[in-house]
Amino acid sequence: MSSVFGQLFRVSTWGESHGGGVGVVVDGCPPRVPLTVGDIQVELDRRRPGQSKIVTPRNEADQCEILSGVFQGQTLGTPISIMVRNQDARPEAYTEMQTMFRPSHADFTYQGKYGIRDWAGGGRASARETIGRVAAAAVARQYFKRALPKLEVVAYVKQVHKLVADVDPAKVSARAIDRNIVRWPDADTVPRVIRLIEQARADGDSVGGIIECVIRHAPVGLGEPVFDRMEADLGKAMLSLPASKGFEIGSGFACATLKGSEHNDEFYLQKGRVRTRTNRSGGVQGGITNGEDIVFRVAFKPVATLSRAQKTVTVSGNSATLKARGRHDPCVLPRAVPVVEAMAHLVLVDHFLRQKAIS
Repeated sequence: MSSVFGQLFRVSTWGESHGGGVGVVVDGCPPRVPLTVGDIQVELDRRRPGQSKIVTPRNEADQCEILSGVFQGQTLGTPISIMVRNQDARPEAYTEMQTMFRPSHADFTYQGKYGIRDWAGGGRASARETIGRVAAAAVARQYFKRALPKLEVVAYVKQVHKLVADVDPAKVSARAIDRNIVRWPDADTVPRVIRLIEQARADGDSVGGIIECVIRHAPVGLGEPVFDRMEADLGKAMLSLPASKGFEIGSGFACATLKGSEHNDEFYLQKGRVRTRTNRSGGVQGGITNGEDIVFRVAFKPVATLSRAQKTVTVSGNSATLKARGRHDPCVLPRAVPVVEAMAHLVLVDHFLRQKAIS
């Protein structure tokens, strides 16, 4: 099983949902980058369970430990190992999954591929694996504070079920997003979204939606032509997230309804800098960043684990009915926001280092 992401800034996550812990090894981080536990912890706190009434109540502080690669508050240039111990694991809540496949989960496919699976919480297929990604991205954030101090990556919940936020990506601020528990950009409609999520939980159901992300002040020239295009690597990063089902950048699928004269982003000069009057390209042209805001969206399915009965089959091939137990989010979107930001940082830092290598 490959659990490595990136070429120069390489990230390897490890651990299972209800095992001893989860973590990450970051290889390729430049030396002398200021880094402390606190720099990582602030990001882990944004994705941890139990942070509000609309997420899973699993009681995990997600306190991180830096095991290697840092000395006297700076990176050494050697592999950085970060660990978070699981403190509130309850594998006994998953005993029924030992013999039954949960609908729309990875239980059946993992069993089919490996002939064995960790049925306690889904093992590696659990969203708890994303702790390593967020921790690694915190390292990248520290690097960018010096290398690209103006860089800004802001993700937010754009849609929950059929409720859509009317918002201009260019005007959304990170501070405003973290002011409410949904990470919803329209303060006036936050109560409606919360009620929708709470009703889904009360019904034993779940809801999905869309996270939008804007990357500001990325330099011109990031991304490799052909296979490692910026949008291709962003798409791979986002679609590697648990529960993600769709990715689009700029005009996305809406481009299919436009004519070329309607879709093209015309160039103009602004104080000697080449700009585009519109941004339907989403900040990327020919797979390479053009200096405009990079804007993309990720669709997340409704959480597959429901507290209502669902039809399934057993490992031995018999029909069965499963009513899941355990603690689960009725909507993954609020906690997925920092994870989307994390994966964007990991793509950016890898391509930034690759660009530095040729310039």
